Amino acid sequence: MTDQSPILDELNDRSREVFRRVVESYLHDGEPVGSRTLTRTLSEKVSAATVRNVMQDLEFMGLLDSPHVSAGRIPTQQGLRMFVDGVMEMRDVSRDDQDKINATVGSNQKDVGAILGSVGKALSGITRGASLVLTPKHEAPVKHIEFVHLGQDRALVVLVFADGHVENRVFQPPAGQTPSSMREAANFLNALAEGHTLSELRNRVKHEITTRRQEIDVLARDLVENGFALWENEGESYERLIVRGQSNLLEESGNSEDLERIRSLFDDLERKRDIADFLELTDTGEGVRIFIGSENKLFSLSGSSLVVSPYMNSDRKIIGAVGVIGPTRLNYGRIVPVVDYTAQLVGRMISDKS
Repeated sequence: MTDQSPILDELNDRSREVFRRVVESYLHDGEPVGSRTLTRTLSEKVSAATVRNVMQDLEFMGLLDSPHVSAGRIPTQQGLRMFVDGVMEMRDVSRDDQDKINATVGSNQKDVGAILGSVGKALSGITRGASLVLTPKHEAPVKHIEFVHLGQDRALVVLVFADGHVENRVFQPPAGQTPSSMREAANFLNALAEGHTLSELRNRVKHEITTRRQEIDVLARDLVENGFALWENEGESYERLIVRGQSNLLEESGNSEDLERIRSLFDDLERKRDIADFLELTDTGEGVRIFIGSENKLFSLSGSSLVVSPYMNSDRKIIGAVGVIGPTRLNYGRIVPVVDYTAQLVGRMISDKS
């Protein structure tokens, strides 16, 4: 992301107001804004011709664009970035929105994953976008592991932890796996798992595979290696991404091109293996970050924007993130404070429960 302040400093009061009203109107209804429409809303009484000249200057600066001849202007990605960074006014989170988010975190559910699923559902409902919630990794010792063959290219791993937590994860096994090879792999893992977290078990498996390579069936070994590639990222335990509100994005899409971009977005999500990328988006520390269009390295092909904030545990360590994804004309002024509020609330909830 580039610093837009030098461009902003070049704008006089009239240009700044024209720019702000074009962007606000576009974010509200998604339509290009014409000069005649703007003349009725500007604080200064000027002619439509004067406004057209200002809009042409803003277009020359790369802040506005004309989708069609004589069809008004819309903000460019650069324009949206400058608006978000230097012009947008943040709203306070309304009492109604606070109550909806507080109700999910303040529920009597003990399962953090279930609470975060409810948080995602509430966030999606409030923002009318798709919510993303990255849950913290589970670090209790593993009690039992089981692989279930679901078909030629699908399998299920069931992880039972010593604290009673159970996780079911569907993954694509290496080619050639059979139910018997999966049982052999599960037996091998269970012999090593007792008393160890997934992080510790991963290191033990690597050591055992090295020292006992000849004792393990080739296909079962392949399953172990590939299975753990899905469970864990380099040096980190697997994080689980919860997605809520996909239908909101589809409802917002008014044409086939938009629908195709949204489908591309969720294809990205379905295919995503290295979910840790989502957390890396927040690696500069505390606070909300906004990724507009191609700035969004996770979903750059979708033409969408991502508003994301990390949440932290009691040690001030980033352990997960919450966010909202939607079209580039998101209501940033409302959504940014809501995401920030949710992240802080989730962090306090995680700290209290731990």
